[in-house]
Parts: sequence; C-alpha cells; structure tokens
Amino acid sequence: MKKILDKFFYPNSVAIVGATEKMEKTGYTVLRNLLGNGFQGAVYPVNPKYRSVLGQPCYDRLKDLPQAPDLVVFALPAALVPPLMKDCRQAKAECAVVLSAGFKEAGPEGEELFRDLKKEATAHGVRLVGPNCLGVQTPAIGLNATFAPALPPAGRVAFISQSGALGSAILDWAAEKNVGFSHFVSIGSMADISFDHLIDYFGSDSRTACILIYMENLANARKFMSAARAFARSKPIVVLKAGASQQGARAAFSHTGAMAGNDAVYEAAFRRAGVIRVQTIQQLFDCTQALATQPLPAGNRLAIVTNAGGPAILATDTLEQRGGALAALAPETIAEIDKILPTYWSKANPVDVTADSGVEQFRAALHACLYDANVDAVLAIQTAQSGTDAGAAARAVAATAKAVPSKPVYASWMGAQTVKNGRALLEEGKIPWYPFPERAVVTFMHMVRYRENLELLHETPADLPIELTDINRAGAKAVLEIVRKTGRIHLEESESKRLIACYGIPVNASYLAKTEDEAASIARSLGCPVALKIESPDIWHKSDVQGVRLGIETEFGVRQVFRFLMENVRKKRPDARITGVTVEKMVDAQHELLIGAVKDPIFGPVIVFGLGGVATEVWQDRAIGLPPLNLALARHLVEGTRIARLLHGFRHLPAVPLEQLYTVLVRFSYLLLDFPEISEIEINPFAMSGNGGVALDAAVTLEQSPSQQREPYEHLSIQPYPTQWTKTVTLRDGQRALLRPIRPEDEPLEAALVKNTSKESLYFRFFGYVPGIDHKMLARFTQIDYDREMAIVAVIESGGQPQIIGVVRIVGDGWRESAEYAILVADAWHGQGLGSLLTDFIIEIARAQGYQKITASFLKVNGAMRRLFKRKGFQIKAGDTESDWAEISL
Repeated sequence: MKKILDKFFYPNSVAIVGATEKMEKTGYTVLRNLLGNGFQGAVYPVNPKYRSVLGQPCYDRLKDLPQAPDLVVFALPAALVPPLMKDCRQAKAECAVVLSAGFKEAGPEGEELFRDLKKEATAHGVRLVGPNCLGVQTPAIGLNATFAPALPPAGRVAFISQSGALGSAILDWAAEKNVGFSHFVSIGSMADISFDHLIDYFGSDSRTACILIYMENLANARKFMSAARAFARSKPIVVLKAGASQQGARAAFSHTGAMAGNDAVYEAAFRRAGVIRVQTIQQLFDCTQALATQPLPAGNRLAIVTNAGGPAILATDTLEQRGGALAALAPETIAEIDKILPTYWSKANPVDVTADSGVEQFRAALHACLYDANVDAVLAIQTAQSGTDAGAAARAVAATAKAVPSKPVYASWMGAQTVKNGRALLEEGKIPWYPFPERAVVTFMHMVRYRENLELLHETPADLPIELTDINRAGAKAVLEIVRKTGRIHLEESESKRLIACYGIPVNASYLAKTEDEAASIARSLGCPVALKIESPDIWHKSDVQGVRLGIETEFGVRQVFRFLMENVRKKRPDARITGVTVEKMVDAQHELLIGAVKDPIFGPVIVFGLGGVATEVWQDRAIGLPPLNLALARHLVEGTRIARLLHGFRHLPAVPLEQLYTVLVRFSYLLLDFPEISEIEINPFAMSGNGGVALDAAVTLEQSPSQQREPYEHLSIQPYPTQWTKTVTLRDGQRALLRPIRPEDEPLEAALVKNTSKESLYFRFFGYVPGIDHKMLARFTQIDYDREMAIVAVIESGGQPQIIGVVRIVGDGWRESAEYAILVADAWHGQGLGSLLTDFIIEIARAQGYQKITASFLKVNGAMRRLFKRKGFQIKAGDTESDWAEISL
C-alpha cells in the first residue's frame, strides 16, 4: 500500500481527465496548478475535444498516453467517472483522484453512482481518493493536483481534510501565514482511501512531524483507532471534529443512551487513541505551532509572568475553566523575585512585574518561574504600554526559555503595530505567540491533555486480583437464549440481574411475587425493611410509572404496596406486560452509581460510568470509555467523574473499596466483549458504601436483529486480548511452557526477562549494547495493538510465580502486507527448542492474520539466528556490512 500511496503524493506523471481551456472549469484549474508550481513530472491533459490544452499535447483517452500515468485526476461530471475505471486499467494506472461531486451527497441517484464507482474501481484494481474532494498536494515537489487557489510552502505538517471547501480555505490561509505542509489531501466521501490509510502513511513518513485532521465522520472506527494508536506515541495527531451538537445524539431507552451522545463517544475514542481533539480551526494551528516548537508540559501547573494585571486575570479564568491550575510558587522563588521587583508586586502567581519594570526584571521573573519545581509551564504576557520594548522583551523570553529546554514557554504579545517586531522575534526564537492570553492557555491545556493521554497509553495496569475464571459465559448465553425464544428484546429485571451475576457482578437478590400473599411471605423470610418493584419487560424506568417503593417496614405495608403497584402501573401503562412484583432486602446505598453501555453505530459498545439514581440525566456527571478495560483504564474512567471525589472519602463519608469498583467495570466490559447482541445495558443504581457495592437494578435491551459476525470481536473498535492464541508446549528437557499473547500487566515480567538476559543476547536482539530499558520502552513492548502487532511470551512457573523466559513478536504495517519479526530467549533456556516453537507459532499467527510475508534483520555474526531462519524456510538476503535480511512468504 505504501507504494500505491507514493504514487498519489510523489507521482512521476499525472493525467487530468477533463482538462479544458475553459477557465471556469475545474479541469482548467487543476491543469494550471500542475503546470504552474514547479512540478517536474510529466503532465498529460486528456479530453477528446482538444488537441492541446495550455500548451500541452492533449489525448483522447487514457490508453493513448505515451506511458502509464502514476496518478489520474478526474475532473468530470459524476455520471461519466465509473465507466472510466476500465480505461485506467487499460492504461495500467493504479491510482485516481475523483474530484467530481454528485455522488453520496446527491441523494439516491448519487448513492447509486457511488456504489458503481466503488464496484468498478475494485474490479479494475484502481485505488481512489474521493470522490467529491479537492485533491492532493506535496509542496516540496511542486505537486498541486487540486483546484485550490494556492500551494502552501513545504513544511513538516500533513493535513487530511474531509471537506474540500474547508481545506481550500485553510490552504489559502496557510499560504498567507507561511505555514508549511509536507502533504495535503482532501478525502471527500472516502470510496476507498480513508483516514487510517493516510495516518499509516504519514505516520511512517520521515518528512512529516505532525498530522492534522478535519473530520466529519468515520467509515471504519476500528481501523482509525488502530492507526492512531500506532503513531500517537511518536507523532502528534490533532483532530478538528465537526458535528459536536447534541442534536446528533440518538434516541435511547436508557439514561446511558441519553448521556452517551455521539460526540462524547468520539471524545472518548480520541482520548483512548492518544489524539488531540480541538474545537476550532484556530486551535488546530495553535496546537501545531506549540507542538513544533515546545516540549510537552509535565503537568497542568502554569505560571504567568505579565506586565499588566487584567490579561493575567483573563488567563487565570480560562485556566481554571479548562481544568488547569495556577502553580503555587515556592518560597525561594518568591524571595528571588522579591529582590528584583518593586515592593508592591503581586507576591504570588500570576507574577505582575508592573508597568514600571523593565526588560531585565521581566526576564529575571521568567527565569525564576522556569526553575521552580512547582511550575510545569510559563505564559509570558506583554501588553503595549508607553515605554514597553516588545522586541527586547521577546529576545529576553527566547533566550531564557532556551536555557531551560525541558519546560514549555508560551507568549501573548497583545497589541498590533507596537508588538509586531516582538512577535517576529518570538517566532525566530521558536516561542509560540498568541494575540490574546486565553488562546495561549487553551493551547497549553490541549498540550496537558495530550500528555495525559500519552501517559494513559504508557501506564502499566495492575494485575487483576483474580483471573476472572469464575465468569459463567454459558449461563449468560442461556439467559439471552430464553429471552430470544419468547420473542422479546427487553430483559426483565430478574433476567438482567442473572445475566450480570454470571460475570461476577454482585447483585441484590430479588424474588418475584405474583400475589400479595407471596410478597408478604418473601418479606417475612428476608426481614423488613424491603423494597418492592414492578416487574415488566416493557418498562425501563420504573420510577416514571411510580413502580418502585422503598423501605417498607411491615408485612401489612408490603400487601398494600403490592396492590398499589399492580393497579397503578396497569392504569399508567395498560399496554405493558406485567409479570408481578419483585421483593428485595433494603441495602445501604451511600452512593448510587450508574454503570451502563450503549452500542454506538460507529464505535460499537461504549461504557458509561457516573452518578446514578433517577436524576442521573439532570446531573450529567458521567465519563465514557471504550472496551476492553483493564484496571488502569477502569480507574481513569472513574476518576473522570465528579462523584469520584466522594468515593475516595469526603468529610463524614468513608471511602468505598475502589478496587472492587474497578474490577466490576472490567467484568462489565468482558460482558460487552462476549455478547455483541447487547444494544443497551444499564446497572442503575450500583449502590456503594464502605462495605462494598451491589447492583440494585439492571436493565438490558438486545438488538432487534443481531448481525452475524464474520470474525470474533468485530463489533468492537479496539481489538481485545486474543485468547485464541494460547497453547502449552513441551521443551526438550520436559519443562512445560505456556505460550500466550503478551499483556500490559506483563511489564514487570518483561523487565525481569531483559535483566536476566546476557549482554550478548541483548546485543543480538537490539543491534547494540543496551544499558537498560525504561518504563516507556517496556510499555511499548507490552501494550500493543493486537490488530497490527503480536507478541507471544513463553511463561513458566518458578517458585510459584510466573516467569517469562522468551518472547517473539511481529510488527505489521497498516495494510497487512508485511510484518517484521524479532525474538529474545533468556540465556538459561537456550538449546531447549524454545526459539523454534515460538517462531512456528508466530508464523502461524501471521498467516492467519493475512500477512503476505515476514521479514527480519539480524546481525551477520548471529549464526544461531541464521540457522533458525534457514530451517524455517526463510530466504536470506545480503544487507549492509553488519546485518542481513531474512524473508518468508506466507
């Protein structure tokens, strides 16, 4: 696929089908842009109406061209394009950009044309960008295969836009502001090439340092998530997602569905992928500038150094609204600043140096703040005042920031003509500047969130306190089969509780009573007080029909309430099927929580956690996450809510056992993994106190017609742990070893493997001596995307503890064409046949995942590796002076 995409962005020849002399036509503009920006490749106009266009020989058909074009650009009416895919094949053209509008966006006829285009392109082996797009640009080679008015300068930012019109406007703005791009591509309706293909391509491109995306919707969330997670650690991805209004949220039965609006789901997905999400075009480029020039802040503590109080107050307000914090300056910092500023300075952060102070005082205050351990970043603010030397202040800021390269510095030079020179000097000194301090603070907080997202990607989760071997999947399946057989999609409360209980989620036992005598008898055996609830598969929110009564103290009261519930609900919902009334023991509910999930049409199951009870939609205290969850992700989900502060203990309220809550959330995510037919599920409330938690109510809705899955877990946007790739093998000495995919929780075991491996073995594995492997590298090895990477560890029991004695991995490209192999076996286990067993297993996995070949690089002096490759059927190819290549076709 990389070779295909190279033809889009680095073509040696381009054909324009629909080229014309008519200046108002798209075909004219594209041809003019290709000829007028220094592109050195061949340009071929194609139009049977002309013999030449803009001085270039013009050809009737693609097949008439003197050579096969690397890229074909179609500037024709939509209806004419699909049949011409056959012409591409005849001309041996594999890549096409379809600029034409009139496809998906044009109603039923356009939808039909869109399907025809995809069908014809696939049939004739043509890869497409578009339709309804602006085209592609690579400024470094003068390629402007668009109808945009300008080609921006070359730079290190790749820009993917779903909107051609917006892309054109941004390119025009970028050209004026001298913002450089490595590539620009407008993808339009995405008949073929989409975000994931381009993230993979630009993520691997040495000319690109940052990827910007304007997104309206996703066609394949899983592929996007896989590509974004693969590169977010090393290459920032900034997304401007349109369509954030609440009108985009779908109707839902549950509180969960009502609170999991589609934009909130996108937000959660971006956070999980390590992507920076912005709200405006301005923020898109503000973030780009900051990423290109400054390190990421270590935390959210900002120091503000200013020559005016008002702008600092505005900056502080924005900081607090965005979840940041004013840094509490250390006493030593205050004392140092005291020496250089007038006695009436602010004595705190923000540091107002006052209008009377000069450049040296401003520099010294900035210097003191940068060296304060309590400060994560500094915002320098200068306003245009009489006697202010904006240029000198800018030079001082740039020089001071350079002396402390580990902390970011942002600047707001407020004014116009009087600060123009200062802004130019800030740019020269690699200090991002903003005309208003609020914009600087918003950018700072985007950088903070990005750092937090990256830390989440690198965080090592704790091992589950138990291995969840108690999950009763067969029992859960039986519950759902009974519901299906009765023709229902809504589970009754008792059925919902049995379902979640199969996954080890504690439930408050409830007993069904069909008569008041049965209700009284159950209450007698349980002991009052009790709760009574109407039982009906047609009523989700029982409180809406006054179907719940709590704290009933006597049997007489139970009888009265039973009669009231049955009569009242029949009046309010005569259409509802009423099974009876459930009776359950009252539980101490110090906190009422909501644990729910809804199946999003784009991202699949989405987990919602927050404050529960009947008013949950009023308070809107919720956090959203994507399964699968581990304990670390479950903790972050809980910490994303306001109720989390109370759960930790607050004043007279004791702390709840949070580890139990995290485990419940992990168990809940397992349920969503195993049953794709669940459309909505809600535990509300999940009651928690200092003694633990229990589900008091649960409701489940199934899909009307469950879709048949071709592959396991394809309903998820993130591939879960692949349990199918687990087996036990016997080594030559008789020792049994478990081969299984690596887990994030394996980081300590992976670290021990490296520690117990000789320098020579590590030298062979890493092509150099390794002084040590830090947490970030270990996290990279253990927290992998199973969709595009696989690592199999060999585990034995040693002294009652698991020990990793070897690991083999393949890292694939985004297109399943090739995977790179690497292996490490602890020295004590050499000669046991473990390397051979691991290699056989990883080849089997690569073949099953659809890779075309496996490649590996190894040192020439590594004779054992050479022999292993030869035994397994790899072809050995000469490499450089130190290493060779091995390759096997699958």
